[in-house]
Amino acid sequence: MNSTPNAPAILAITRPHADLWKYYLLACLAFPPAFPFLVLPAWFRYQTMRYQFTAEGISMRWGILFRREIIVNYARIQDIHLRSNFVERWLGLARILVQTASGNAGAEMTLEGLKEFEAVRDFLYSKMRGVQDHGQARGHAAMNSGDSAELAAALREVAQELRATRLALAAGRGKDTGHA
Repeated sequence: MNSTPNAPAILAITRPHADLWKYYLLACLAFPPAFPFLVLPAWFRYQTMRYQFTAEGISMRWGILFRREIIVNYARIQDIHLRSNFVERWLGLARILVQTASGNAGAEMTLEGLKEFEAVRDFLYSKMRGVQDHGQARGHAAMNSGDSAELAAALREVAQELRATRLALAAGRGKDTGHA
């Protein structure tokens, strides 16, 4: 896995590769009687599909009559999978399945028609880890900057309460054993 994916090239991706249209045509030709009904929605999907990679996340949109847009922040990404069937491999394409903790069993977003799928996967992993590492680093910085005094005071209070509870329990046990 490449440690520093080519971010400018990936941020510049806005459309699927032209081979995705070939894939859609071949998929529609697999069902000859339904070809006229399948090819038009596939063409509209291919023509309107747009990607946008930003500093915060990814967005994908498509559709003419029923416009659909999915936006996933890097912080929400839980897992990334690559998937390609025989025809996609033959065309040099793969789908990137981006999963979040949304409760769905399937992927929240499927980026399709990408030739540079491994670089995009590595980019998404680095962004996903960068968001998590940045959040952890911010937490450690806050801990060191003055919150440690508040934490110490809270821990002292908890210890004092535990001591008082232990003494009260010990005093209660002594009374119970003295009466028996």
